[in-house]
Amino acid sequence: MYNLFLTSNPPTDPPVWLVCLLGIAVVFVGLLCIIGLVELMTLVCNKLAEKSARPQQAPATPAPVSSSQPSGVIENRGELIAAVCAAVAEENGTDISAIRVISFKKVN
Repeated sequence: MYNLFLTSNPPTDPPVWLVCLLGIAVVFVGLLCIIGLVELMTLVCNKLAEKSARPQQAPATPAPVSSSQPSGVIENRGELIAAVCAAVAEENGTDISAIRVISFKKVN
């Protein structure tokens, strides 16, 4: 068995400091390769997301507003608020009675 701190190693074995240095260098290069691959995949995924998320062109004229309802009135307001409250309660893991709606407006 060889002592690691002796300077008289057999000629066939590389020095201990060289083995340590090469080990650290291999790990460092491997980490740099992983970082490069992650950056490359981020660029590719962002480009694909931009292509699929391009907004559709809006129609030149806005849709006509029905004259039967004034602007800002929501049909089935109670049902809509109940559905939104149920979804929020389910997402937060709370009881629906713990949710209080202060304001609910239609956004154009």
